[in-house]
Amino acid sequence: MIRDKPIQDYILSIEKDSPTTSHQPPATTCTLCAQAGGEVLWDDGFARVVLIGDADHPAYCRVILNAHRKEMTDLSEADRVRLMKTVFVVERALRDLLKPEKINLASFGNMVPHLHWHVIPRFAGDPHFPNPVFGARQRDSARPLPADFVRAMHGRLSGLLEIKR
Repeated sequence: MIRDKPIQDYILSIEKDSPTTSHQPPATTCTLCAQAGGEVLWDDGFARVVLIGDADHPAYCRVILNAHRKEMTDLSEADRVRLMKTVFVVERALRDLLKPEKINLASFGNMVPHLHWHVIPRFAGDPHFPNPVFGARQRDSARPLPADFVRAMHGRLSGLLEIKR
């Protein structure tokens, strides 16, 4: 309980003026708490899906838990299922829209210890294929995104993730 009335009023004014998404809280050292982490394609307050803007892998998405947690086991079973459902929906949407050779799914968090999943569509002609995206470069070309990709992903995610949980 906050006992200092001016501080309490200040905190309430910040909360009132803050955006409604939970991935933009006040000052923090966690980059995924302080920033969206890319172009937001979908956000329901629990998690968000962002397109990170990687030049070599332009459809590279992240599913980011909005609350600051480090590990999947820090979540309740229901929240783990909910987060993974989001990851799988992103994978399905990317497969349907882009027809990649493979999808890479990974959760590291060594550099940014905030729970997030990497969802990376891979193509036979991408700069690193068949190596990992952080592996040795094989070629210079990157497959461009279709012109309507962001709109299509937003629509697909909204349609698939707004279904009753």
